[in-house]
Amino acid sequence: MSTDPDTATAPTPPSHRPIRSFVVRAGRMGPGQARALQTLAPRWVLPFAPQPLDAAAVFGRQAPLVVEIGFGMGDATAAIAQAHPQNDYLGLEVHPPGVGALLQKIEGAGLSNLRIVMHDAVEVLDAMIAPGSLAGVNVFFPDPWHKARHHKRRLIQPPFVARLASRLAPGGVLHCATDWQPYAEQMREVLEAEPLLRNTVEGWAEPGTRRPQTKFERRGLRLGHGVWDLVYARR
Repeated sequence: MSTDPDTATAPTPPSHRPIRSFVVRAGRMGPGQARALQTLAPRWVLPFAPQPLDAAAVFGRQAPLVVEIGFGMGDATAAIAQAHPQNDYLGLEVHPPGVGALLQKIEGAGLSNLRIVMHDAVEVLDAMIAPGSLAGVNVFFPDPWHKARHHKRRLIQPPFVARLASRLAPGGVLHCATDWQPYAEQMREVLEAEPLLRNTVEGWAEPGTRRPQTKFERRGLRLGHGVWDLVYARR
């Protein structure tokens, strides 16, 4: 979980290129991560498929399904799945080192309620996630794209939020977090404008009440950075 350009939106030029939820950049792959990708991915990584996911068949049970978009190195993802065994979790990430790292955590902790799809989140949501099927969506610390000319690359934009809201079941929760206040304010404007969503609290949610702190977040807090959480529910 970090402010990682691999989980942010790519610029959309004036053409018909579809929106994407990430920018692919080179990253260092450790030997353990590479080994996990080779040996563990067949068990825990689901292939992208242009058809709705049969979560009951994948997880072997009927349970609330929560999607996390851009899980970085997967520290918080694994912790959440371990703390909430009653839920099933689907992590979406395209960054190979992060997928390898989370695979190591899945195997090490024996997490049977967590799977990964290594594919663009927009395409996964459109093709594999049925409308009204999710208990929750987590988007923690997406790249804030600090420069004004790059703001259009930010992940939390009205079309993407509308797509997320449509996949939530009534009462399902969209939880976003960022350590960049201008982005937090934009997120709140976008979420407030989405008619399918309502804020679950007055203003900002209390950080850490629904998720563990990440290593990235703890480092930022030590440096005096703020953290803003937004928790909205499907009407």
